[in-house]
Amino acid sequence: MDHEAASGRRIKVLVIDDSALVRALLTRILGADPALQVIGTAPDAFVAREKIKALNPDVLTLDVEMPRMDGLQFLRNLMRLRPMPVVMCSSLTERGADVTLAALELGAIDFVTKPKVDIAHALEVYAAELINKVKVAAVARVRPMFSLPGAPNQAGGVHVARGELRFRTTDQIVAIGASTGGTEAVRQVLQRLPPDTPGIVITQHIPRAFSAPFAARLNACSQLSVQEAQDGALILPGHAYIAPGDRHLTVERDGARYRCRLRDDAPVNRHRPSVDVLFRSVAEQVGPNAVGVILTGMGVDGARGLKEMRGRGAHTIAQDEKSSVVWGMPGASVALGAVDRILPIEQIAAGLVELGDSREERLAAGSYNSLGPRHQVLPGAAETLIWHRPDCGVCRARSGTNVTQFACQTRLIFSWRCIHDPLDPHPELLHQAGGDCHCGDGTGGGSDRAVYIGEAARHQRCRA
Repeated sequence: MDHEAASGRRIKVLVIDDSALVRALLTRILGADPALQVIGTAPDAFVAREKIKALNPDVLTLDVEMPRMDGLQFLRNLMRLRPMPVVMCSSLTERGADVTLAALELGAIDFVTKPKVDIAHALEVYAAELINKVKVAAVARVRPMFSLPGAPNQAGGVHVARGELRFRTTDQIVAIGASTGGTEAVRQVLQRLPPDTPGIVITQHIPRAFSAPFAARLNACSQLSVQEAQDGALILPGHAYIAPGDRHLTVERDGARYRCRLRDDAPVNRHRPSVDVLFRSVAEQVGPNAVGVILTGMGVDGARGLKEMRGRGAHTIAQDEKSSVVWGMPGASVALGAVDRILPIEQIAAGLVELGDSREERLAAGSYNSLGPRHQVLPGAAETLIWHRPDCGVCRARSGTNVTQFACQTRLIFSWRCIHDPLDPHPELLHQAGGDCHCGDGTGGGSDRAVYIGEAARHQRCRA
């Protein structure tokens, strides 16, 4: 339902730009939509201030670069004195990217980009995007100016101090997806994470010129090493990798390691990079060793991919509606049954640490014993054992294969790594090649369940 249908009136827009040409173009583009009404224009911040008082607009479009007072300073004053939805108009330059990202930190809802040349043609091309973002801004939640760690947050609590959180395991991958309002949400999550956090891969809907400056800003305010993803880069603990603005980011397993892979495939859900593309690759390549996080954003991108991750045994988290600028992507994920936990933005970092600790405790307790197979072929033996484990979605998906089950214990302990969980250090009890079988003697704790496949069985008497 659009804003006009929901409220019974048109969305009132005030256009602020120092260019008379841009003001005229924006007025014509926005006014062509029946849900929008341009109630005025302003060439600078001082005129804008008076028109805001007189006209009471629902949404502002604000130029970044203006005379007398630049757009950033005007936005800072506005969010302190009279917070309201703002869509920034920014140039596709490095400085334009930095200023726009700063504006999003101050509370702007979203932005559109405009080139330095052929502005009229470019704005016509992006007319649908501009109209859509103004409509979304009209119903979005305007956040108070964000405070640094240690200051009170929206929920009335206190931000986690740096160094307070610690991961007990780093052999995981964390995948994060975000869109509208996401640059600030991602910053809030990363800023609270400890330096021993598992490797993080992030898809944020953002233009190509903005992704590298976005990574640099995150790197400056986080204990992690944050960078724009490069094709083939190893995903390392304590590092976060941002998808380039015009390429899909995926994860590829390389033995016991994971690498970033960049793709130039067609947009998915109208986006490149797409959150669904990232999440689906993590589901396939990482399985239960992953955690998926879906943050604020317009639309549904990421919801299906997050459900695939959950189906493969990964933990999943969605940002709650109250702390989201737009509860589109998280809301769609919840509706689809893709989410384990719904958390406010200020609690997501602690939630990630808690999930890491919980997994480490299960490993230490040897609790991976009852569901889902682990595969190992012993050299020289005509046997393949498939060990059951509860958290492996890949294994659960294969649990219907035609195999014969039997209970078997062994005297020989091998340390090996599951193909679905290549970094899992937990030693498993395996059938000893050519050795004696001690079924039910308790050497494996009395609860070991294995699956036998293959014709040349050494221990036919073990068959159930």
